[in-house]
Amino acid sequence: MISAAPDPQNTLLSPSTDALVQDVAALLLEQHWLLATAESCTGGMVAAACTDLAGSSQWFERGFVTYSNAAKTQMLGVDASLIAAHGAVSQPVAHAMAAGAQQQAGVQVSVATTGIAGPTGGSASKPVGLVWFGWGLPDGIRTEQQVFSGNRAEVRQAATQHALQRLREYLQSSRSTANGFHA
Repeated sequence: MISAAPDPQNTLLSPSTDALVQDVAALLLEQHWLLATAESCTGGMVAAACTDLAGSSQWFERGFVTYSNAAKTQMLGVDASLIAAHGAVSQPVAHAMAAGAQQQAGVQVSVATTGIAGPTGGSASKPVGLVWFGWGLPDGIRTEQQVFSGNRAEVRQAATQHALQRLREYLQSSRSTANGFHA
């Protein structure tokens, strides 16, 4: 049971992110599931938000910061041909990152982020602020893209917040289904 709130002096993220992490922690603990992260554009911010909560070792297994394409391939098993065909910032790569984190860490749940935080690196088809997400759950992988506005720090913070927010929704849905209810 998580009983301690994050220390405000050590908190890296906003109070709303802290509340999301507390909810995610409770949901993971309830199911006896472990979480791993696979992050590119967020550079470990999702993992940092999770481990900012005292007692997170009960539900957080590990984080992979796979900023380079080589790291995605070596650490998560993302097929280099997927990256070559679709680019690192794509649905197939986000999916493969989430699946790879689950497999490599031996966990039930994962979160993956890959995107273009800026201020450079965007294109007409992949603008600055584009982030692809992957969520690995016991019943499969979910992916989604979002385009966030703002500077580099704002895009990374928004992506971190969104990754946790959607994870909470998926975990709540999994809980309802596991208890015989359908969300």
